[in-house]
Amino acid sequence: MTWLITGGAGYIGAHVARAMTGAGERALVLDDLSAGVPARLPAHIPLVHGSSLDGALLKRVFAEHTVTGVVHLAARKQVAESVAGPTRYYRENVGGLGTLLEAVAEAGITRFLFSSSAAVYGNPDVDLITEDTPCAPVNPYGETKLAGEWLVRAAGRAHGIATVCLRYFNVAGAAAPELADTGVFNIVPMVFDRLTRDDAPRIFGADHPTPDGTCIRDYIHVADLAEAHLAAARRLAGDGVRGDLTVNIGRGEGVSVREMVNLIGEVTGDRRPAVVEARRPGDAPRAVASAARAAEELGWRARRDVREMVESAWQGWQLHHGG
Repeated sequence: MTWLITGGAGYIGAHVARAMTGAGERALVLDDLSAGVPARLPAHIPLVHGSSLDGALLKRVFAEHTVTGVVHLAARKQVAESVAGPTRYYRENVGGLGTLLEAVAEAGITRFLFSSSAAVYGNPDVDLITEDTPCAPVNPYGETKLAGEWLVRAAGRAHGIATVCLRYFNVAGAAAPELADTGVFNIVPMVFDRLTRDDAPRIFGADHPTPDGTCIRDYIHVADLAEAHLAAARRLAGDGVRGDLTVNIGRGEGVSVREMVNLIGEVTGDRRPAVVEARRPGDAPRAVASAARAAEELGWRARRDVREMVESAWQGWQLHHGG
């Protein structure tokens, strides 16, 4: 097998690329470098600069590198940005996926792993979100991920492509400081950013129907997420998937926003109290994965805890921000 990893120079993508090649898989990366960083990739992983919207480029890459499977991570992924610019999100996330799947089918590639999101579920009122929980996304980003799943499955049925869709929950941490997330869009780097600027952390809403009033989320270490991709790719490579498999990737354990902020205070040594602001529209009180199917179908379980996520992320933050 030779795997093409789209978006493989990004935060999650570079972890996936390193995990797969470190385990002996052959891989190359396609990335438009809008968010990707070439230095995240070891020298032995070929990097092609380009977009999944470029059908002619994809055709050349598939032919020149004899690609036999695709791991598709390239996508825009910020909720607020998707609300402000939905047409761009549909064009890149769904249109780019369509172009990629056309090229995959034309090349006769029969294994496809799709990076999806728990955003497809919206705000379900359940203790644990299973893969059978109804999907009702509440923003354009989540809509594009759900539409992407539909498209992946339809293309799989039409062209005999075995497919896996991995629905990520909240990703944090780093396998090495140089691989850390450099964006400030998720709770851990957002709190780091506030503390670095000598501001108190913010909590949006402390009156939710949860034990401490703050939202509860399922956090997954990015290194565990990368290992889930490796397990799914190997399942596909071994013909262990016929048709489609859809799997949640989470720890199956909830952590409240206040608990996370307090843990960040312990790790950084900056324990200043958080400022509570008004709830954000659309925030679900609780979103925690059932991880049972991942264990059953992929033989995968998360191995790293929340403290490891925060400690590794803090090391990366200090490296990239001069702390």
